[in-house]
Amino acid sequence: MEKFGIKESELEEKFIRCSGHGGQRLNKTSTGVYLKHLPTGVEVKCTKERFQGLNRFFARRMLVEKIKEFMGIPTRKQKEIEKIRKKKRKKSVNSNSS
Repeated sequence: MEKFGIKESELEEKFIRCSGHGGQRLNKTSTGVYLKHLPTGVEVKCTKERFQGLNRFFARRMLVEKIKEFMGIPTRKQKEIEKIRKKKRKKSVNSNSS
């Protein structure tokens, strides 16, 4: 987060209830995390894990990825997609020339 100039003071954090596996415990506690980066308006919701601390970590990671997309910086996911596209193009060019 520091690398991209994202400060904790710029984040709005709320804790929400999750759904899914976990039984009564999930119905009683707010383990999900909602984050909003106020300057950009980018929002993220993470209800992946049963523990609030892990969800806070993953939500911040997801927020950084979304902000990178917002800023036009290629993310890891976008790089993987581009790599697959290049392989497909190369494969189609080779099969067309045969």
